[in-house]
Amino acid sequence: MPSNAGTTRLVIVESPAKAKTISGYLGSGYVVEASFGHVRDLPRNAADVPAKYKGEPWARLGVDVDNGFHALYVVSPDRKQQISKLVKLAKEVDEIFLATDEDREGEAIAWHLVETLKPKVPVKRMVFHEITKPAIQAAVANPREIDRDLVDAQEARRILDRLYGYEVSPVLWKKVMPKLSAGRVQSVATRIVVERERQRMAFRTAEYWDILATLAVAKPGEGPRTFNATLVALNGDRIATGKDFEPTTGRVRAGAGVVHLDEGGARGLAARLADRPFTVTRVEEKPYRRRPYAPFITSTLQQEAARKLRFSSQQTMRTAQRLYENGYITYMRTDSVNLSETAIAAARRQIVELYGERSVPPEPRRYTGKVKNAQEAHEAIRPAGDNFRTPGEVAKELSAEEFKLYELIWRRTIASQMTDAVGSSVSVRIRAVSSAQEEADFGATGKTITDPGFLRAYVESSDDENAEAEDAERRLPTLVKDQPLTADELAAQGHHTQPPSRYTEASLVKALEELGIGRPSTYASIMQTIQDRGYVVKRGQAMIPSFLAFAVIGLMERHYPRLIDYDFTASMENELDEIAGGDHAAVDFLTSFYFGSTNGTGDQAIAHAGGLKKLVTENLSEIDARSVNSIPLFTDDEGREVVVRVGRYGPYLQRELPGGEQATPSGEGEEGGSQGDRAPIPEGLAPDELTPEKVHELFLGGGGERKLGDDPSTGEPILLKSGRFGPYVASGERKSSLLRSQSPDSLTLEQALQLLRLPRLIGVAPDGAEVFANNGRYGPYVKRGDEFRSLDSEDKMFTVTLDEALALLAAPKTRQRRAAAPPLREMGNDPLTEKPLVIKDGRFGPYVTDGEFNASLRRGQTPEELTLEQASEMLAEKRAKGPAPKKKAAKKAAPAKKATAAKKTTAAKKTTAAKATAAKKAPAKKTTPKKATSTPKE
Repeated sequence: MPSNAGTTRLVIVESPAKAKTISGYLGSGYVVEASFGHVRDLPRNAADVPAKYKGEPWARLGVDVDNGFHALYVVSPDRKQQISKLVKLAKEVDEIFLATDEDREGEAIAWHLVETLKPKVPVKRMVFHEITKPAIQAAVANPREIDRDLVDAQEARRILDRLYGYEVSPVLWKKVMPKLSAGRVQSVATRIVVERERQRMAFRTAEYWDILATLAVAKPGEGPRTFNATLVALNGDRIATGKDFEPTTGRVRAGAGVVHLDEGGARGLAARLADRPFTVTRVEEKPYRRRPYAPFITSTLQQEAARKLRFSSQQTMRTAQRLYENGYITYMRTDSVNLSETAIAAARRQIVELYGERSVPPEPRRYTGKVKNAQEAHEAIRPAGDNFRTPGEVAKELSAEEFKLYELIWRRTIASQMTDAVGSSVSVRIRAVSSAQEEADFGATGKTITDPGFLRAYVESSDDENAEAEDAERRLPTLVKDQPLTADELAAQGHHTQPPSRYTEASLVKALEELGIGRPSTYASIMQTIQDRGYVVKRGQAMIPSFLAFAVIGLMERHYPRLIDYDFTASMENELDEIAGGDHAAVDFLTSFYFGSTNGTGDQAIAHAGGLKKLVTENLSEIDARSVNSIPLFTDDEGREVVVRVGRYGPYLQRELPGGEQATPSGEGEEGGSQGDRAPIPEGLAPDELTPEKVHELFLGGGGERKLGDDPSTGEPILLKSGRFGPYVASGERKSSLLRSQSPDSLTLEQALQLLRLPRLIGVAPDGAEVFANNGRYGPYVKRGDEFRSLDSEDKMFTVTLDEALALLAAPKTRQRRAAAPPLREMGNDPLTEKPLVIKDGRFGPYVTDGEFNASLRRGQTPEELTLEQASEMLAEKRAKGPAPKKKAAKKAAPAKKATAAKKTTAAKKTTAAKATAAKKAPAKKTTPKKATSTPKE
């Protein structure tokens, strides 16, 4: 697109990829350059604070809270070079167009660019929701001014998060553990995950039974001859199902009025119903109709990509970003389900081409979003352009990951403009009278789809992997009232109630959205933050809170409940929306939140409490560190309370000593008491897995140890213990860790004696040197003096002969190479790259590799449980980061002149003396954690 004659324009976007795409749509009079995202931010640490502000009392916050919450912004060190380039370009052009994203974040970046570049030429804001030639040309032709209300809202959000993080995080450092962080949204998200785990920990399973009947019609007409029906009532009373039991007791709910069948009752009833006649008592048929799903918004895209593609939230947004920047989809951070008129027209045309006229409804479909205050962008996520490209048309241009996500978006968009799925559903009741004159009612349901409509293009998945898909049919025979049936089989079925499912990233995003917490631009970062901070770990798709998260949330609930209240957090989002709409002033909102001044804005509960500042300082002395770092589990059979303590070196179990003696605390947040009543918690064990049986196992039968027997040579007891670094055996002064191949559960006395004899003296070499076998950091080995050679198995430590050991030691060390260990598991081909994936055992634990990139298994993952999709995702993240930079070779120092032997000796003596003097003068290093000053994590 040519610019005005003689006019040169600088267009600034966020990313180089975006710049490259847009530059192809503009004429020679345009220079398109990237800012590389945000160019300024609040200081990250004390080193970032300019010298003239270092003495200010508010410098650690980066916000002058006493003067209108003025923010101190500094240019990010990694952006300074690019800013210099943009400053130079700004002086060479006649006009500047700020083409950052069309949301609050993008508006703020545009404002920061103006503040940083201080251009002398006119500046305009151009916005677009897709990167196509028509959209870019329209944006250039219709620029606007920077929206200061949007900027104020983003700035208020940034300052709010800084105040929250910098004021609350130090409380966690003092009372829980150093280097922890609190955040306005991350703490609430962590609370949601912790509350679900608490429900699972309190859950008590219940068993219930019913009967599955395989029934047959005498004269089959349409449909199958046989079908299944389940016992639903006995003598008019409903048969108990999972929903009828109290989750915390496993008992039937009071007043439920149901029949609770056990195994004996179900099998006995099935026997009494054998060979009895069955009769249809009721047939109800209703029309079935299902409307299409709305087009994707950010949250629903993340949810469906997780369910269908097993993508993490970060992976989904990273892939969508690439699709957007390269012109394949519209802007991917949105909470609007609207489609433009051109998009609706494009979808309807394509439906006719692919599925026929009958698949298009007479009128275009319009959708209304359920998200409160939807405001980020003006259109849903859809394929870009006025004519959608089918997945087949773009397949060769996209990576496997990009193609899968594009196809998902294309299918959802097309389906949203198609006809309803229609059919019929039928509900049947059947009765049989047992030989004991019991009336047993069975139920069956069926569904037939006569016109799949939009289901031809798209079927939504469910978080429940056992849930039936929308397009699944259940066909029944044609049945009428009073029709006789025969039972081919009557099978008693046992069931167990299940605890509530753990959150996945997809369902957690959905929960946050329903609560009105967070915004499209923040969901992915929230999911990543709570994992990076160690509050949540992923096992497969499930999100499991750590015990550290329990301690942090416990502290917040007891002492700062309002700060993690769902309604309060959502109300802050609403007030930020009002600031963006120009209905409230940011300064009033921040003042009310921080200082507590009540002037009609801000949360009144926080305001009346004196504001955040007063809240976190006045109550600090009331917080008992030992209490918040203790998570009660249960009282054991001997009346001892079992708790999890969150200590400096990780969580561990503790219980009262025999006789009721309590462990003595040794300081705030530290492990105290004797070792006798403690047991470490293995890494990767989920909180709800700490059942009484598991706790008993971890304590190894009592006192934190288990006696295996007595040493026949010394008479001393041999004990199996659990230590900080895992299980070990001990006898007197001797200790030895278990081998990798050994399990505490199956360890025998003979194996323990073998371990305690390590290092094993194999014999004496001809030169008089002793030869030993032992186990070390890198595995089993033999040793003579300073010579070591590896053994190829742990068993060899106990069986290798002197001759074999000497032969190994005689072999040249440089040429002795162990054969590569076989992989722990072969996983198949990576769905993204088609390369074979294997799991290997490395020096730092198991890892997955495709031969080029390696990714260590995360905490809680095991080689057996890791799925192909998870492995692919882990390697995709590694590939996205690129290969690790190679270390530069150190420059060789110029060779020193040779000194005489006397000079060398004198210099060595002086150096030794100087070191000794310095050591005496130097103060002893403290082992207590260094007090943090100005770098809380938000």
